[in-house]
Amino acid sequence: MKIAEVGNIIEFRDGLQGIVEKVNENSVIVDLTYMENYRDYDLEEKTVVNHKNYKIIKETSKI
Repeated sequence: MKIAEVGNIIEFRDGLQGIVEKVNENSVIVDLTYMENYRDYDLEEKTVVNHKNYKIIKETSKI
């Protein structure tokens, strides 16, 4: 299992996507406002997702 890094875009729970803002030991904090249709879901701006429950869609490029 690859753990996401800050800035990665992840997908979880039925296609929701967000940008990782913080990486914790067992989870990540995700900014959901990345999605264009974010307001359609009536969700909070941020959520916590366990490392087991997401897949990395786009990794940040390392300079």
